[in-house]
This record gives sequence, C-alpha cells and structure tokens, in this order.
Amino acid sequence: MSNEPATPAPDGGPAGSAPDGSAPAGPELARAVLDAALAKRRAAPRPQRRRGGPGEGRRLRGYSGPGPDPRDPQPFGAVLERLMKARGWEKPRAEATVFGAWEKVVGADIAKHSRPVKLDAGVLTVEAESTAWATQLRMLSATLLRNIAREIGHNVVTRLNIHGPAAPSWARGPRRVQGRGPRDTYG
Repeated sequence: MSNEPATPAPDGGPAGSAPDGSAPAGPELARAVLDAALAKRRAAPRPQRRRGGPGEGRRLRGYSGPGPDPRDPQPFGAVLERLMKARGWEKPRAEATVFGAWEKVVGADIAKHSRPVKLDAGVLTVEAESTAWATQLRMLSATLLRNIAREIGHNVVTRLNIHGPAAPSWARGPRRVQGRGPRDTYG
C-alpha cells in the first residue's frame, strides 16, 4: 500500500472501489477512510498558538530552578490544610479539636476534672466530676471561652453549658410509679 492520497476511480465511484463497481471492504475500506480524514485535516486551517504569561494556564515544563515552585514536593500539613479549606472542613475540624485536645484547650487541671460531652450550634456541654467542680467551672466560663477561642478559633464555641455528674433517673420506664421516688438512697 502507498501513502498517496486516494483518487476517485475512473468510473466516478469512490476511491479504492473494486474494479467491478462494488464498495471497498476490509483493509481497502480502512485505507480509504484514513486517507479521507488526512486530506480533511490537511485542508483545515491550523489554530494559532497563544503565548501567555505564567498565570494563563500554561503547563510548566523543564527544570523548576531555584525558589518555590508548585511542582516541588509539598509538606503533608500544607496539602491537608489546602484540602480542608477547599472542602469547607474548617469548622468541623475546630469542633473536633475541642474534644480531641481538651487538655490543651482548657489546661491539665480543669481537664482532669471535666470532659466535653456535646457541641451543638455553638453550645458546648461540659460534664464536671462533682457539683463543686461544676460550680467552679461556671465561675470560670468566661476564661474558658477565651481559651477555647484562642486555641481553635472564634465563633466555634459561643456558650458553655456546665453540669455536674448525672445521677440515675427513674422518670421513664415500664414500671414507673408516681410519687417522690427513692429519697432514702440519693437524697
């Protein structure tokens, strides 16, 4: 086979047609289609290439040279930070920091006697180990809010709901009896 463009058959039929006038088949058909596509491509005008500046979407090529370059290896923390910002995960990350780094956020002494229970719509529920610690934490709530804002960001925790240890409750259940309840044990 030659690389010359196909020419129409002498009988006026398509290029590459068989001498008996039938349509080409197999390799002859493939060659005819390829030759037609190449001829069409050669006839079409070529688009002009633009030479743009560094910020116009050109792909950087070759050696990056001295100085920072987007192709350089990036620290994992920086990549993770960009991902969290792009996906809008800053607030959930800050909320998780309250629970994960409670000791760092409020201090070792307070963390030893309290724990965060729930964060809902900016209200952090904290459970103290005793009623005395709950009272102390209520008095320190402004300081605690300042420390939390400094460590994890503003407007993540806007209010503290502090309570003491939870006692068992007989308010619900299948065998509930109306009345004062067991006053002799938890009174």
